[in-house]
Formats: sequence, C-alpha cells, structure tokens
Amino acid sequence: MDERVVVIEPGKHLGGMTASGLGWTDIGNKDAIGGLSREFYRQLGKHYGKFEAWTFEPHVAEQEFVAMLAESKTPVYFQQKLDAVKKVGARISEIITEDGSVFRAKMFIDATYEGDLMAKAGVSYFVGREANSTYGETLNGIRHATPKNQLLVPVDAFVIAGDTNSGLLPLVQAGELGISGGGDKCVQAYNYRLCLTKNPANRKPIEPPPNYDPKQYELLGRYFDALAAAGKTVTLRNFIKLDMVTRDKTDSNNSGGFSTDFIGMSNDYPDGDEATRKKFQADCLNYTKGFLTYLATSPRVPPSIRKEMQEWGLCRNEFQDTDGWPNQLYVREARRMISDYVMTEKNCRQDLVAVDSIGLAAYSMDSHNCRRIARNGKVENEGDVQAPSTSPYPISYRSIVPRAEQCENLLIPVCLAASHIAYGSIRMEPVFMTMGQAAATAAALAIDEKVSVQKVDYPKLRDCLIAGKQVLEWKTNSPANISK
Repeated sequence: MDERVVVIEPGKHLGGMTASGLGWTDIGNKDAIGGLSREFYRQLGKHYGKFEAWTFEPHVAEQEFVAMLAESKTPVYFQQKLDAVKKVGARISEIITEDGSVFRAKMFIDATYEGDLMAKAGVSYFVGREANSTYGETLNGIRHATPKNQLLVPVDAFVIAGDTNSGLLPLVQAGELGISGGGDKCVQAYNYRLCLTKNPANRKPIEPPPNYDPKQYELLGRYFDALAAAGKTVTLRNFIKLDMVTRDKTDSNNSGGFSTDFIGMSNDYPDGDEATRKKFQADCLNYTKGFLTYLATSPRVPPSIRKEMQEWGLCRNEFQDTDGWPNQLYVREARRMISDYVMTEKNCRQDLVAVDSIGLAAYSMDSHNCRRIARNGKVENEGDVQAPSTSPYPISYRSIVPRAEQCENLLIPVCLAASHIAYGSIRMEPVFMTMGQAAATAAALAIDEKVSVQKVDYPKLRDCLIAGKQVLEWKTNSPANISK
C-alpha cells in the first residue's frame, strides 16, 4: 500500500508463538483463513514439498517471516523494549524504547501479546475473567465444575494428608472456589510449547533446573500414587501432548490435570514490569524442566512412562540461542482492550453478528485452567472451558480500534476488545495474522485519507481486504474456494 513501515521487536526473533514451538496450528476451519496469513502457510508448504503446511518446525516458520520482511524491504529493530509513549491530544506522536531510540509515525499498531503500547497510550483494558453478567454470557468467570484437564482421581491437597493446618502442597493456591460465573483477576495458564525429538542425531538431553527439588512436585507424586491405587493405567500422553509436526519433531503442549501449564501463576504477568515478567518466564521454564525431569527419573512414576520420557529430548537445531528451549513464552491472554465494540460469547454463537467484518474466527471457546485450589480437601483445577462455537464468525473492525477520545492513531489486533471467553476462541495465530493485515490496511487508509482510525471508511476497507484475499463472511455452500 506504498507506506513506509518499521517493525519494532522487543526480543531477538520474529514470529511470536508461530516461530516458538506452536507448530501444530490451532484453527477451527482452515477455509476461514485467507490473505497474507494463508500465503504464509502456503509458503511453508513449498518448503516441505506440499501445497500448504499447517504443521511445521519453529526455525522454518521464522525463516519464512524473515523472508517475507526481506521481500518487502521492511526494517526490523530487535531488542527494543517500550519505555515511554508521547501523545499530542489523542494521538501518539512518538514512542521511546529503553535504549533511548525514538520512533515517530503517523500510525502505530500494537501487535504484541501483552499490549504494553496500548496500556501506555492510555487505552482502557481488562485483565482476568469478566462475570457472566457483564456481557450477558454463560461461559465466563469462575467455573463451578471443570471436568476437562482435571486430575482423574482425588488427591489430598495438604502437606500432611488430611491436616488442614499443615499448609497446601506446592503448586496449589490458597482461596475458595468463589461464586460460579463471578468475575476475578485470574488469567488462564501460560506455558512453553516444546519442540521435542527422539532422533539420536538431533536429540539434546533435558537437564534439570538449578537446585531441582522433587519435593516441589509432591502433588505429581501423589497423583501417580492415587492413580495406581485406583487401578488406572496412564501413559506419557496423559501428561504431555506429543503432536508430531514432522516425522521426528513435536509440538508438545499441555495435556491433562498435571502437565506443562503453570496453573495459577500467570496473574501478575500482564501488568507486570520487566523484572516481574522475567522472573515469571524463568519460574515457568524451571517448572517445565523440573516436571519433565520428574517424569524421567522419579521412582513414583510408572517405569513405562519413565522409559519413554528418557527417550525424548530437545532439538539441537531449534532455539539455538536459548539452549533448545523456546524463546517465547506462550502468553495465551494478557490485557484485552475495552472499546466501543467488545467481542463476546454472543458473537461466537452468532446470536450477534458484527457488520464490519475484518476476518473470521473459527475455533471453539477455549480457556486453559486458571487456578489449582483445594476443594473439600482435594486438589481441583478450575477454569478450563472447551465449548464449540457455531460456524466461522466475523470479527468487528471496531474491536481492534480504541475509543476515539483515548487514541486516534493506534490499532490493536492482538489484545483486541473481547471478553475472556470470546478471546479464547479468537486467539489463534492464523487469526492474529488476519487481524494484523486488517490493522495495517486500515492504518494505510487512515494515512491516505488523513482521518483517525475510528473514521476509516469501512466499505473502502472492506474492498481493500477482499482485494487482499481476506475471507470476511462465511457462506456455507461455498466457504471461500481458497483451498483450490
């Protein structure tokens, strides 16, 4: 669109989670994805000798992002953490990063998982779970019952079994269940999406964390004890997903009641300062290392699981500057903007349909667990939701645009305005790419027309998005013809 663009990246790598272990692409219906997002997966397909590739290796994804930016001659400034935002009225005039660099532009896009630019620009946002009553929903807030990704058998929650005065086990949080459907400040669990292999030529041993203490995993030990006492047979896949993205590499994610999710620990991350976030990242990584070490070494783990875990390792040719561990924490949700249009469960069910579509979401309404608490003396995970949406549904342009009085030249395609449960459906990487393209197109139109992002002419934006091969509406009989 003939605009000059720079990308400012807080870390050392491009691509976010798509290039940091999430190689098993989450998407409810691939035909809902078009535009540059679809182009990306087709370019990956060329690498693997396929038409499209929706499963892939992290380093291959990053190489493709690098190639796309090189083709468009877009400069990237790495290791640029945001320090300050200057505004003139309701417009951002410049942003300053921690090393003193100053970036001035007519338009800004906050495409981060955390939404730091959004927050520093004075845009309203929410962290946590709204009450069901806030937007007239049924799946938001505290869950009275959490049947999935739950411990399969009862496990005592206290250091000394049955003694409430002995304190809670490590990895169990204090607090009562609360009112079903009530709001709170809890954030669904983060983790690292691991790329593992059994290939001896590429396998790197999984080392324990510093000062590894099996006692920190007493809950997991008791869980194995209780499973054995109940006569339940489990495998490694009850504790970690091992989705194969190539013949010998995985995208390994959380699975079950005790897994890679660092449950109940994410709440301070979204609004946390740099020190808070770095500590969490380190704590989460050490938790993961300890968890995998426990599975491979503890005598309380069934021998078959121990043996298989010992066969898996990190990949020597992935994440080489972070010792084989992903360089990006999986921030499933952080801040979410509050704007004039908030996407909710009603959109996911198509009880309410946005008339200013910039793309489609298609995944189920999904939340990982938010807490692990004691309930009636037993350990219980709380917060997991897995509820189907209807067919692919439109995302409103207004949901990526702040209120006009707060900021006129900022678009927010990732920390968009959505309730916790609607965000759980929208928050998939191909959809983030779709909204990124829409945000950039709107920014270019706003510059050309000399208007605020709120006053971009939607019919013109729609025409540009369609020309860019975006899928803006779902037609049951002829979805998109995009797979042909």
